[in-house]
Amino acid sequence: MSYLSLSNITKQYGDAVVVDNFNLEIAKGEFISFLGPSGCGKTTTLRMVAGFETPTSGRIMLDGEDITDKAPNQRTVGMIFQSYALFPNMTVAQNIGFGLSVRKESKEMIKQRVDEMIVLINLEKHAHKYPYQLSGGQQQRVSLARALAIHPQVLLLDEPLSALDAKIRVSLRSEIRAIQRKLGITAIFVTHDQEEALSISDRIVVMNAGLMEQVGTPFEIYNFPQTQFVANFVGSLNTVKAEVSDPAKGLVTVDGVQFITASDIKSRKKGDAIRISVRPERFSFAEIQKKDNVLDCTIENITFLGSVVRIQVKIGNSNFNMDTFNNPFLELPKIGSKERVTCSKEAVLVLDE
Repeated sequence: MSYLSLSNITKQYGDAVVVDNFNLEIAKGEFISFLGPSGCGKTTTLRMVAGFETPTSGRIMLDGEDITDKAPNQRTVGMIFQSYALFPNMTVAQNIGFGLSVRKESKEMIKQRVDEMIVLINLEKHAHKYPYQLSGGQQQRVSLARALAIHPQVLLLDEPLSALDAKIRVSLRSEIRAIQRKLGITAIFVTHDQEEALSISDRIVVMNAGLMEQVGTPFEIYNFPQTQFVANFVGSLNTVKAEVSDPAKGLVTVDGVQFITASDIKSRKKGDAIRISVRPERFSFAEIQKKDNVLDCTIENITFLGSVVRIQVKIGNSNFNMDTFNNPFLELPKIGSKERVTCSKEAVLVLDE
């Protein structure tokens, strides 16, 4: 049963449609990520759930209650901002207890809840410090604790890690996910970082120009993109123009080189122009193993990326990237050498424009 429901949500500013006919059902305890480029409408959608924006049309239901027109202080929603938004003149403990003070809870209750939150975010030694005395990661933990202190029905996170350095981001996103699971709270996480979304989400909503491009699990979004935008935005991708050569057998050609795809192209006609895509990691050298597609190629370039080695190969007249895991005994071909690569027919996706 749906816990949070967004039905036909549209948001306009004058003639500009920022969010267009957004529909989503979220289960209790689910962790959802809104993923997309800047200006795609993800933060505006989050702000409508928080009550900071009112939909032009559509309804928002939370646990069976219509909250579409309710003010932010009439919703039991916790919000974490990109900028932390901590009060500089308040200690960690005072910041965490602020929402409870506004709700006029008793001093005893506030102290008990603040103590619980400080333990939860592992800042017991910092309770009496001020925000300027904390690191960025610690400040964001305080922001998280403040949002959770009021026992929210939904936790909203608006790009909360974007101001942090890479290692702290990885650590803190894992902590946020662990805390969310422990508390069983429903959460919506806004990000433009595909790795963040893939690593912590139950489901991802990919957005583009105010529209929902695709909704699915991280596995589905990455491995089975339904549109070219999703395929290009999530992960690395080789995309090339192709031509249908035998719809019944799933055969397509790229610069005269034949590929076989598991995608259903029976409704296409021979000679139809299409686009196919293959993830770099789906290629391997044919000497290692042979799959449905075995393709002659020329090695164009080799790039060392740490744990991954990216090899650019030319198949026909088109360049493809192939990724292979690095190891100390990896034998790489020479640039300019002739090789054979292989991939399964399931790896060759036919994308909608």
